[in-house]
Amino acid sequence: MAQKDFDPALLEELTAIAQGEECELVHAEFQGGTLRLILDRPDGVTLSHCERVSRQASAMLDVLDFGPRKYVLEVGSPGLDRPLYRPEDYGRFEGHLARLTVRHPEDGARSTLVGRLQGFDGEIVTLQEERTTKRGDIAGDTFSVRLVDIEKARLEIEL
Repeated sequence: MAQKDFDPALLEELTAIAQGEECELVHAEFQGGTLRLILDRPDGVTLSHCERVSRQASAMLDVLDFGPRKYVLEVGSPGLDRPLYRPEDYGRFEGHLARLTVRHPEDGARSTLVGRLQGFDGEIVTLQEERTTKRGDIAGDTFSVRLVDIEKARLEIEL
């Protein structure tokens, strides 16, 4: 069960718990007996944030008798190589290096693009590919990809 499959009332409660700890719930999924909550904050998520959200969410889920059997609750942050879960993430991380896995609708083939996020208009993600030339310059093509064709996207760790 991904976030889009969650009961809206449950998702609203989990979102409120995260907001109460000055965090944003950016993703929630229930898969393989694990309920995973991903939190974010502009200045970073600490272990303390995760612990407090976990404690409150666990208590709320116990009252609601969540899940047909035992489950594991995981609360964490997206990390440095964070997945881009929501459409607004593409605009939020404009200028960052990202890796996109794209499925081409005409033949179903997949490709991977790595480059800087250049823009997002609500439907199209623009990516400036980066590769180093023999002279050490950074060059690359610009790609426009429909959001619906992106299977997976995440930021790349930059050193």
